[in-house]
Amino acid sequence: MTSFYDEIEIEDFEFDEQTKTYHYPCPCGDRFEITMVELMDGEDIARCPSCSLMVRVIYDPDDFQSEETSHNAIDFAKKTIAV
Repeated sequence: MTSFYDEIEIEDFEFDEQTKTYHYPCPCGDRFEITMVELMDGEDIARCPSCSLMVRVIYDPDDFQSEETSHNAIDFAKKTIAV
């Protein structure tokens, strides 16, 4: 079983537009990190690169679906199937 230092909402993280990475201060002095790609893949664990601490990120996975994925899902929902 994995042990987490804390559970933190994504809104409390700072977002770096250049690297597409969310950051949150770690007690060791570094920062927990999780990338936009990891969130889009359903990952919910932000890790500190300097120590062994991890936090669980609380977020809505639907907010991190790519436009293409959500667009395809909408298209499939609108198609009529003839029987």
